[in-house]
Amino acid sequence: MSRSPFRAIVVALALLLPTTTVPAQLIQIKTVPVAQGDQFDIFPSRNLAMAGVSIALEDRLLDPFVNPATGARLRGGVVAGAPGVFSVSNDAGGGRTLPVSLLTRSRSWFGGLSLALQEIDGARRLTPNRFGITELSTVGPAFPDPPPRRSHGNRFAFGLLGTSFENAGLSLGASVHWAELNAVDGVEHLYAESVDLAQFGHIVDARLGLLKQWAGDRSLGATLVHNRVDMTHDVSYLDWFWDPAQQRVVPQPRLEHNDDRTLTWGAHLEYDQPIPGSQWRAGARLTANVASHPKIPNYEIMNIPRDPGRTHAYDLGLGFARIENRTTVGIDAIFEPIWSHTWADAAAPIETTGGATLAAGARTIENWFRFANAIVRLGVTQEHPVDASDAVVAMQFGLAVRSISYRLEQVDHVQGTERQQRESWREWMPTWGLRWETPRLTIGYRGSITTGTGRPGVATDGFTRDFAVAQSTVLVAPSGPLTLAGVSVVSHQLSISLPIH
Repeated sequence: MSRSPFRAIVVALALLLPTTTVPAQLIQIKTVPVAQGDQFDIFPSRNLAMAGVSIALEDRLLDPFVNPATGARLRGGVVAGAPGVFSVSNDAGGGRTLPVSLLTRSRSWFGGLSLALQEIDGARRLTPNRFGITELSTVGPAFPDPPPRRSHGNRFAFGLLGTSFENAGLSLGASVHWAELNAVDGVEHLYAESVDLAQFGHIVDARLGLLKQWAGDRSLGATLVHNRVDMTHDVSYLDWFWDPAQQRVVPQPRLEHNDDRTLTWGAHLEYDQPIPGSQWRAGARLTANVASHPKIPNYEIMNIPRDPGRTHAYDLGLGFARIENRTTVGIDAIFEPIWSHTWADAAAPIETTGGATLAAGARTIENWFRFANAIVRLGVTQEHPVDASDAVVAMQFGLAVRSISYRLEQVDHVQGTERQQRESWREWMPTWGLRWETPRLTIGYRGSITTGTGRPGVATDGFTRDFAVAQSTVLVAPSGPLTLAGVSVVSHQLSISLPIH
């Protein structure tokens, strides 16, 4: 893969990497099939084991965290915990999360609070360099050992407050979700040539929700979202130089400071109602995101400083659900058209290959991405009463398939070249779960495995250098084609909820 298209892929990959901090309504953008753990699935849910089917099927535990106005559907209150773990195969990462949530309602008011602590494990890392050496400790004292793998802690907090107007069938709610992050899974692979990486920053997500309910079990939900990503990456490198006096290559440390800034505004509409004369419900969804990227980090392979961008992303979805004789079936089908425009601008005047001069601030490279993504989710729940008691055991299964397809058009104003490229792949996620429910206690388990993703790299001189999806401070083209070491992400989550009357 030549320098220009790889550079474009790298820049676009970084657009919205950490913005999936809350479920739904923030549309994920990926230009390579990089594997990431379910780091942000921290809220309780009844339907995630059904592959997350949601358009025509309500989830009274999860919905208030998505649209705060849906807290009006609470019949009382609930205290819930949903501890979870995930791991990436090939020793490529993992993590653990311990969240506790409270949802409550009193007359016309309702509210919620959620707190979570999380630990993210570092992945097994090699340290490649221009000499084709991956295990530095085997070379000699001039090649120091890389730092040991470490775990980093994150903290999350969520607050919700709303009120309902019973006579009008109207509810209003507002929520704020804050995350202090010292590790986002997968980011270290974006700096695969580094010897150490320190991440720190925060994400803030504010939402204003409305819920209108009519007779006949019809409802319309609307949400306004503002999401702000403010992260910093301090990356440590070893630059290698030939020392004639010692007659060997010696390292020199270098620290690179990268900022990651993304601002997203979003709007979401969702309507559902029963289908007359049947046991089915139907729903429709429309989501719009407008994101600006004031600063995209200078990842490895290609370093493009001063690289802003803009993204317009949309979700168009239809859903169907049926609940009959203790069997629940749900289907979601979503189409995602996305347009993304990124560019690099010149910090100083620069001469083009044609002899012209681009002024400082002029765009040196422009990338246009056109996505036509699709998501299909299928889920089923089968409940079984336990003898004559009030207990119910439910088995849940689901399958989600995400198809990503995009076209890249790139113009390099310095080299005077234009390129086009098409990429596509599919990600598969089967889910399963088991729930034991009584009037006083519910205990559930959810598992999932995601395939079709990997940790990308670059093939070079017989080695597969674990550059991953990333970018570098070395302004040279990759020495080989982009490769993909396939991995799978396995997640397990245990949920416990206690009703409050």
